[in-house]
Amino acid sequence: MKNRSFKHAHPAKWSICQALVCLAPSLGFAMPATELPALQAREGEQQPVFVASTVALESMNLLQVYEAAQLQDASFQAAKATAAGERERLPQAKAQMLPSLSASLSRNNNQLESKSSNNLGQEITTNVGYPSSNKTLTLRQALYRPQLTAQYEQAQAQVDAAAATLAQEEQSLVVRVSSIYFEALLTHDQLALVLAQQDAYTTQLDAARKALASGSGIRTDIDEAQARLDMSAAQALEARQNMAYTLAQLQSLINQPVSKLATLDVASLQLDYPEPNRLERWLERAEQNSPQIQSLKARIEVARQEVDKTRSGHYPTLDALAQWTQSESENVTNTSSRYTNNSIGLQLNIPLFSGGYVNAAVRQALAGQERAEQTLEASRRELELRVHKEFRGVTENILKIKALEQALRSAEQLVVSNRKAQQAGSRTMLDILNAQQQRTLVQRDLAQARYLYLLSKVRLLALAGGADRAAVAAINRMLRHW
Repeated sequence: MKNRSFKHAHPAKWSICQALVCLAPSLGFAMPATELPALQAREGEQQPVFVASTVALESMNLLQVYEAAQLQDASFQAAKATAAGERERLPQAKAQMLPSLSASLSRNNNQLESKSSNNLGQEITTNVGYPSSNKTLTLRQALYRPQLTAQYEQAQAQVDAAAATLAQEEQSLVVRVSSIYFEALLTHDQLALVLAQQDAYTTQLDAARKALASGSGIRTDIDEAQARLDMSAAQALEARQNMAYTLAQLQSLINQPVSKLATLDVASLQLDYPEPNRLERWLERAEQNSPQIQSLKARIEVARQEVDKTRSGHYPTLDALAQWTQSESENVTNTSSRYTNNSIGLQLNIPLFSGGYVNAAVRQALAGQERAEQTLEASRRELELRVHKEFRGVTENILKIKALEQALRSAEQLVVSNRKAQQAGSRTMLDILNAQQQRTLVQRDLAQARYLYLLSKVRLLALAGGADRAAVAAINRMLRHW
């Protein structure tokens, strides 16, 4: 009966406890029963006992998630495979500049029908069957082929572009891992704040009911607290959905389940300004080290070599040839003949007219070069804007965090002051609820500002090509480990 009376007396608390026990394992975050919000039962009532059995999965921090993503992320693995494939262009282009040796073998059964006239003028037909064969061995060495030279230089530029693209994917992986990880932590913090606010509203609702029953309260306080409690229930549902989705994103990234994430240790959070703390230096660093810019510069070189390769269609080519040929019975006038021929010499090919194909191909290649150059210029301008945004994101979020920390101290003091003022009769229950809500909003904004500061720091490093394992490890040291 006591459990039943607790359920009816505290419906919001009862639903919160049931939801936490049932949903914590499926949401992926370890949430032991000892960490549930404390439930203040009425004096003399028995506290409910919660028993939750969960399957312990792997607990991970940011560095472990990043290392797992390097091995499991499908997009990154695809980028590595693309780079490996592009590297094979260089030996392919080089092979066409080296000597080539080919062999040709053929053997045939021939049926020869010959007609002739005898001394009397009569036509005589003769049918002869005989085998024939041919063996040829050819050695060719290109001596002058401008197209092959341009093709080799183009292949080298394509390999450089592929390497820069892979480096860009590595930087992007750090940003994606950090973004999803911090988003998961933020949704977890938001849910914790909503649940704490629910607990506070429930306590205020109980107090309002007791005050009304004793004759010192008013009905409006009960309605106000109930309305706030109902709204927080909807907010808790949305927070749980967001937390489940972000955790699913993280698990999809590393292709393995996670039970618990290392959270941010506020005491270890270092609010450091970018080094150097000058925007111009970061713009220069991004221009020099950005994998995206390096990739686009290499693609311009690819386009230039394409122009040279296409123009070589107007030029002659010169090859050295050495050939050995052995044939048997290939002469119909002497079916029993056998020949061996050894030859060595030069072969010159001179293009005379191709119907305007080469000129059209050159114009097409020049257009491709112009497109690559304009793409580089557009990306350079966009990079400057992104560096400017993330640089300010780091510096301004430091100031924002400090301001919100002061705002939180003020909001906590406001809650205390309103509670004392209510006891003195100069404040109402609504004033306390508003102060508590203001404190929750400040806590939410502060948590978000901290994660945005860390993410801006990662993005700034990535734009300058510095988002590597060491950068992840430095941020990982700011997390609370187990």
